[in-house]
Amino acid sequence: MVIEDFGARVTSVWQGLRPVTRSLVEQAVAASAAAATHARASYDARSEWELSLLLAALDDRAAEAAAASPLSDEQTRELGRMAETCAFVLGREARSAEVFGQLLERALRAADYARVDAVADAVAARLAPTETCELTRHQNAAVRAIAHEALLQTPVPALVALLGDPVDACVARDALERLASEYESEEARWVVDALEYADPLQDE
Repeated sequence: MVIEDFGARVTSVWQGLRPVTRSLVEQAVAASAAAATHARASYDARSEWELSLLLAALDDRAAEAAAASPLSDEQTRELGRMAETCAFVLGREARSAEVFGQLLERALRAADYARVDAVADAVAARLAPTETCELTRHQNAAVRAIAHEALLQTPVPALVALLGDPVDACVARDALERLASEYESEEARWVVDALEYADPLQDE
């Protein structure tokens, strides 16, 4: 794999990666069990940001190649392999709303609904409630809908904790109301009733 074959932007992003992040990609491409274990240990928030940048650059290069700046068959395969490797690592380890939004948009764009479901499951299982709330404000309506559904799997006490946040309170309350009405959660119903009782008192 010769990075320079993929163009100036991909080359620039690749050269700007920390060695530990570059190693994450190389080890994931190698795809051995030992490499995967080490890659997981090396992953951190900055790696996530760098891998996200690299994935965006690779996807943009693939779009350019399809439109007006073709690559050879071998280059196209390697570009796709590297992009899928980045997406795999991010899908396994990501912890931020921004990256989950990127992965969901990518899967939706490809109409890969199995991957959409897999990423949505990861959102529900792994993304912190505050980050899931952030994802509900994504520019893509489909991503927003997925985030709202994921929020319904958040434990009620975690949603209650968000009610004190001036940014996330409305989203959390909407989730509690849906849990109470659509899923008949008694715990959520108790909270919603308490909130409705408190609202007139606050207006006085």
